[in-house]
Amino acid sequence: MTREERRQILGDSVIEEIHARVAEAPAAPAELIDILRRVLTHPAGRPAVAEAIEQQTAA
Repeated sequence: MTREERRQILGDSVIEEIHARVAEAPAAPAELIDILRRVLTHPAGRPAVAEAIEQQTAA
């Protein structure tokens, strides 16, 4: 679905309300961002946890 299709379905006022609610949300902690980044960058490959354990045991 394109941005314009969403705009047609939802309307400008709903989109503005969504943006306002997102702006009110607190920022995610850096630890959470780091965990999510690792998970999302390894969606089908080796789990990031296995790589982290190997790095810790190699040190």
